[in-house]
Order: sequence, then structure tokens, then C-alpha cells
Amino acid sequence: MPRRRTSALAAALLGLLAAGCDGVPAQSAAPEGAGLREKLGLMTSLPLYWPLGAGVEEIASGRAPPPWQRTALEAAYVLEPLDSLAPIPGLTADAPATDPLAGLTRLAVIQPRGLSPADNVALDAWVRGGGRLLLALDPALTGEYDLPLGDPRRPADSALIPPVAARWGLAVRFDEAQGDGVTEQALVETALPLVLAGEVAIIDPAAAACTLLAGGAAARCVVGKGEVTLIADAALFEHPELAGEGAATLRALVAAVLG
Repeated sequence: MPRRRTSALAAALLGLLAAGCDGVPAQSAAPEGAGLREKLGLMTSLPLYWPLGAGVEEIASGRAPPPWQRTALEAAYVLEPLDSLAPIPGLTADAPATDPLAGLTRLAVIQPRGLSPADNVALDAWVRGGGRLLLALDPALTGEYDLPLGDPRRPADSALIPPVAARWGLAVRFDEAQGDGVTEQALVETALPLVLAGEVAIIDPAAAACTLLAGGAAARCVVGKGEVTLIADAALFEHPELAGEGAATLRALVAAVLG
């Protein structure tokens, strides 16, 4: 597992906060009241939809406050949290399977726990059929999560790269010798803050029409009728200090990638 140098990172983030996040300029997302909100499927091990450590009773009663990331995303999308991407068999032999991706044209898979073989197949077919995917795979998370290793609620500290990425001609590498400060790259004309980011490589140019972006920390690929944007970092989804005022930077990036 890549090393995490959180003390230096904490100092850098506190510096950004003290400066009013001047190091990461806020971006403007689409007007909140413009049109109907589109559906966005969300699969993640990060506490983006449910707060970290909240119990089932708290969540069911509505007493658990939504994470800031969920509030930001729900300004533009109707979120549909997903535990599986593959069709789920019916409860009886003659019951039809349920397809979690049916009716979705946008999907965000952010630091997943790991995709099953069936998930990989379903995701590839969905993208080739015209889906737009934001895939964030971080080799070294930098957020602090007060849960012990092995706790199922703890995010995946280091992303497992799904085989479908190689099917699209991509790989993710990690340089442990890199500095742990906050850097910034442009992604689709939007600011992308990075911390201990991975490096995306095109290993098979014939697999898909891919272009490296954000100084090599991301790639955008046309796959069949669909589109994949792979980002080898999830810091934007972990740290409110990097997300801009009102999470405007996060919202603008997701809108630029998924529309």
C-alpha cells in the first residue's frame, strides 16, 4: 500500500483554508434551478452519500446529516447509490433480474471497494452503449477516517484497478517518491486539485480513443458510443478545502465530465 504522509498534507490543506482556498479557484457549476435534475448513479467506498460511522437507525430516522459531497452533487443530480453494477437475480427462479444501470446515462464510480467480474462486464457494456462514466481510482487516499483497518465502513485506502480499465487500454501507476503537497491541473477547462495522485498510462492505443489529461493524472476515452473519464486521484472528493466555496470546484468538474 502506498505510504500516506498526512502531517505535511494537513499543513498544506490548512494553508489553503487560511488563504480562503485561493490556491484552488472556485468554479461555477450550472445554475441550480435550470431544468430538471438528471439521474446520477454513484458507487463508492468513500462517505459521500452516508456520513462516516452513522448507524442504520440514525440513517433510517433521518437524523444523520448528509455529507457535504452529497449536498453538492444533489444540487444538480438525483443520486442513485449503487452496491452492484451487474444485474441482480430475482428472488425466485421465474422473477426477472434487476439491472442497476437501467435508465442511467451518467455514472460516478469513486474509489470503489472492488468490482466483481460481473460488474466489469456490465460496466463495459453500459459504457459502450452510450453511458458517460467518471471513474476515480486513487492509489493513496489522503483523507483521515477514524475507523480501524478491516472495518467494512472504512474507505478503500488504495484503489483496486478493475480489469475493465485495461480493456479500455488504460493502467494506473503510482510514484511513492512524489511530494505530498497540493498541486493543480486543468481537466476539461476545470481546475483539478491533486494530492499524491497516480499516473494514468495508455497501454493499448487500439483499445479505445484515449487522451491523457491533467498532466497525466487523468484520461478521457471514447469507448463505443460512450465516454470514460478516469482520474487517478480522489482528493477533490475527500477534502472540502479543495472543493471550492460551496463545493463549486467539485460541482463544476463533475458537470464538465458528465454533463
